[in-house]
Amino acid sequence: MAKFAFILHPIVADDIARKFKFTKRWPESWKEKFVRFMPPLKVSHITGVRSEHAATEGYFVACPLTSRQLLGEVTADEAIKKIVWAGHIAERLGADIVGLGALTSVVGDAGITVAEKLKIGVTTGNSYTVATAVMASRLAAKKMGIEISEAHVVVVGATGSIGQVCARLMAKEARQLTLVARNLDRLAQITRRIGDESGITPAVTADVNASLATADIVIAVTSALDCVVDPRLLKPGAVVCDVARPRDVSEEVAKLRPDVLIVDGGVVEVPGDVNFRFNFGFPPRMSYACMAETMVLALEGKVGDYSLGRDISLEQVEEITRLAAKHGFKLAGFRSFERAVTDEKIAEIRTRAGLR
Repeated sequence: MAKFAFILHPIVADDIARKFKFTKRWPESWKEKFVRFMPPLKVSHITGVRSEHAATEGYFVACPLTSRQLLGEVTADEAIKKIVWAGHIAERLGADIVGLGALTSVVGDAGITVAEKLKIGVTTGNSYTVATAVMASRLAAKKMGIEISEAHVVVVGATGSIGQVCARLMAKEARQLTLVARNLDRLAQITRRIGDESGITPAVTADVNASLATADIVIAVTSALDCVVDPRLLKPGAVVCDVARPRDVSEEVAKLRPDVLIVDGGVVEVPGDVNFRFNFGFPPRMSYACMAETMVLALEGKVGDYSLGRDISLEQVEEITRLAAKHGFKLAGFRSFERAVTDEKIAEIRTRAGLR
């Protein structure tokens, strides 16, 4: 039986107090200074992951750096050193493959250097994250009565490894596509690639606000620290699929715009009687897709490097989708800010948006 590990990190400073309660009243700067000098550590032992074909177990390992630190408050070299350190803990625990969670998959060259320094397989989980984000967007659009072939789809963060593959997939279906990112040169490269593959020329912009007013579907997948989607600019009846962690969409959007459907991207149901022994805000048996990719690969015994770098292939997305289905992983319905979104709730949103 192949085993897996998954590297977590505190998204914000307040997450530190969930593990170290004595820091609860500390200022953010103190909490961040505290974790910066902490070593990585095992967080939990995960059991019960079982499909019809195989079983696996694994571990959560914490890399004690916050999102702000990983995105620039510490150097890339320092961040990679600590991620590799966490990877060595995974090796000692007996893992055959380790997944890089949240922003540990973004630092530096998106896992390539980390993989070179470890003796076990490494994945960012981005291939299955792409697959589930597109699945969730398609299903949410259908529930809201949106035909993708007639829709304007906006991908925010389109130059990232997840965003550009989401864009390439949606280009095959959408009537109109807009790509949003800060680096216009990289956007131009992706636009040319999409043109060659799909025969369409997406619009490109660095101004996220300018793209939202006519968007029917927004897929948000940046690596920003702050929320980037302004709720005032969204079209009534729009679907927003937020794949980013930290989130690109504030919970205030749901309060200010009850006529818009916001769903969390990349949440899946794990087969078996899984016990994570760690609370990340989901009901039992649910995980992020990036975690699930690591489990799928362990179940399949496919424990080499996977989903590394910033150019995820469509072939890998198709392969991990097939393997996940084989082992019984599936989209976990709709969730928004860690809460289930029912069909009744969607009907209310459609009514408020004036849709029939």
